Amino acid sequence: MLKKCAAALMALLLMLAGLAASWAEDAAPVSQDPVNKEEITVKSFKPLSQHNPVMVQRFGADPWAMVYDGRVYLYMTGDEPVIGKDGKPAVNNYGNITTLRILSSDDLVNWTDHGSVKATGLLGAARWAANSWAPCAAWKNINGQDKFFLYFANSGGGIGVLTADSPTGPFTDPLFGPLISRNTPTCDTVTWLFDPAVLMDDDGSAYLYFGGGIPDGMAAAPGTARVVKLRDNMISLDGDPIVIDAPWLFEDSGINKMGDTYVYSYCSNFNVPGAGSEQGFFSGEIVYMTSDSPFGPFQYAGRALKNPGSYFGVGGNNHHCMFRFQDEWYITYHAATVDRDLGWNAGYRSTFVDRLELNDQGLPALSRGTLTGVSQLLPFSPYREVNAATLCSLAGVDTQLARAEDSRAGSGPMAVRSVEKGGWIGIAGVDFGEEGAAEVALRWQSAQDARVALVLDDPFGNPAAVLDLAAAGEAAEQRCPLPEAITGVHDLYFRFEQPETVLYAWEFFRVAK
Repeated sequence: MLKKCAAALMALLLMLAGLAASWAEDAAPVSQDPVNKEEITVKSFKPLSQHNPVMVQRFGADPWAMVYDGRVYLYMTGDEPVIGKDGKPAVNNYGNITTLRILSSDDLVNWTDHGSVKATGLLGAARWAANSWAPCAAWKNINGQDKFFLYFANSGGGIGVLTADSPTGPFTDPLFGPLISRNTPTCDTVTWLFDPAVLMDDDGSAYLYFGGGIPDGMAAAPGTARVVKLRDNMISLDGDPIVIDAPWLFEDSGINKMGDTYVYSYCSNFNVPGAGSEQGFFSGEIVYMTSDSPFGPFQYAGRALKNPGSYFGVGGNNHHCMFRFQDEWYITYHAATVDRDLGWNAGYRSTFVDRLELNDQGLPALSRGTLTGVSQLLPFSPYREVNAATLCSLAGVDTQLARAEDSRAGSGPMAVRSVEKGGWIGIAGVDFGEEGAAEVALRWQSAQDARVALVLDDPFGNPAAVLDLAAAGEAAEQRCPLPEAITGVHDLYFRFEQPETVLYAWEFFRVAK
């Protein structure tokens, strides 16, 4: 039994606001007790070898990727299950969606959960709007400060915008009303005023693309897509929206600049003939057009992604975003695989990321949706303070806001909370180096004495260490020596031996030279 020292306690709000100075020294009891696998019944929806969907702790759809300061930020529609009186989920009709999810990553495999922006409704930033669907985001340096802009659809009735000084918020409503509405010129005939996409051009100009739906008898040429230039402030229009003539358009505007070519992409509607359109695509696919101008005219150029049903056996609507990160191109989209695996089949969607294939001209080619996902871009370093809601997968665990003051906004630093005995979080590709880690520090909270096992490569494997943590009514910190140094690259699991343990952060320390 290792000698115990007093654990340093620090108020939760101060610690997670970044005011904590350092980890407190504490040598907790550490053991290597084997686990009884028969006692663990938690269900996993994603092993760490499978990188899609990117999040299994909640649903998120209509993803948009924004690259900022070496990280990819994903913004998603907050698909929120509606559970009926019979305890079964109702079919997702999107009518109760008022939140937007945020994740971020620098390796495209381990994602930090930043919570859910309360965007609309009575508790949201934009109280004039009933819904928040299909977000897109951009950032711009204005008067020497980076500003962030989060555009969203108020159902099919208009486009709103929220602003913040951080990519994760808190977000506020600068207009107290829509940026685009039925009163906007050329927009009164747009069936669905939704699905915004924003382009930041090389010269700093910004353009907003939006629209969708099919007027009666116009499935082959709906004429409901629009593009408009934004003013320098990013929250007002610089001119009237212009029609984009996109064949068989349904929804889901996307926009990229690839080399000198503007690429407008969208989801085809479900009236495409069974044999395919004259252009060669099918219903519910991501297809694209090209132009040498952000306003067009655009010409059809190819297919980018089939409907999710082609890849996963569960179809539905299709929504995407193509993005470039670390000189490679990727595509993010959604599919209802977790909803299916739960046995719901109610249309709740999860976000995926895969490589975007390119043709000889450096433009999108037909890519493939996979559960494997993309390869990890860089090893994960454990030698820094890591927010516990940074993970590749989890089971029997949930994420929650770490600070009470963030509850109004909904987004902010998150923590993980064990829900079931044997629940775990897993971080992929953790590089402990040749000399390895000698100590680990945790920041946690638990109403009762808690036990957390550190496990390598298999969540049900025997622990490299078991940390006994004393009950703490508020966040506490503890630093513990490991029985043996952990070296090399491993998948790392934190396995909780009882429910209601909250983990805020962790950090490993190298073997002293």
